[in-house]
Amino acid sequence: MLETIQDIRTRRSCRKYLPEQVSDEQLNTILEAATWTPTGRGKQSPQMVVVQDAEMLSRLSRLNAQIMGTDSDPMYGAPTAVLVFADASNENGIADASLLMGTLMLAAHAVGVASCWINRGKAMFELPEGREIVKQWGLDSKYDGFAICILGYAAEGGIPPVKPRREDYVLRV
Repeated sequence: MLETIQDIRTRRSCRKYLPEQVSDEQLNTILEAATWTPTGRGKQSPQMVVVQDAEMLSRLSRLNAQIMGTDSDPMYGAPTAVLVFADASNENGIADASLLMGTLMLAAHAVGVASCWINRGKAMFELPEGREIVKQWGLDSKYDGFAICILGYAAEGGIPPVKPRREDYVLRV
């Protein structure tokens, strides 16, 4: 079976991470692969922001937890987060950002790094503190927060077992 198909079949979301930081080589490979994500009309509209600073990760996790209404860590202790922003001025902005998230997760799996898609990016960066963070980063105001791809090495019990596929997943007409 082709390696890509095998990666698609075996990738799972990780919800428990080791504190060890992802290697620069692996991170650079993941990010470079993500820049090749297909986008509407080839506009390459999403924007990625990589965060590895523990203080900023904690701040982002707290904001995300606030949206959820919880005190738990919605980023599961992952040492790296790739924040994906969608171009609000592009009619394909959400679709482009979604595909980018999928590419990030598959590329991570291909190089031995665990990942998980974390939602609530838009709501996080609409909060006053979130807007301030985006302003500090100098992001163009055309970008809306979309989602977060957390990255790291899976801790024991962090990756759930495979669920069987639905028999009616595909309808052929």
